[in-house]
Amino acid sequence: MRKYELMIILSPEVDERTVEPSLEKFLQLIKDDGGSVDNVDVWGKRRFAYPINKFSEGIYVVVNMTTTPEVSAELDRQLSLNETIMRTKLLRV
Repeated sequence: MRKYELMIILSPEVDERTVEPSLEKFLQLIKDDGGSVDNVDVWGKRRFAYPINKFSEGIYVVVNMTTTPEVSAELDRQLSLNETIMRTKLLRV
């Protein structure tokens, strides 16, 4: 098991109150494999330095987790398939 930090940028069209519950189904993949989600921090809407997909702002979420490399790669793959998620960045702490 390794510690990871995952930053997710969601579309600004998503309601901020529904961000954490909608990410719960993705984070359940970690819990099912025996890992743990240590912290989910919703930063809210932030402006971009340059437009991404014709948007000038997005909703930032930072997730600290402990899991295996295989599960973290699968989570990153599943997040990239979601239309409301604009960018992801997975870092090993």
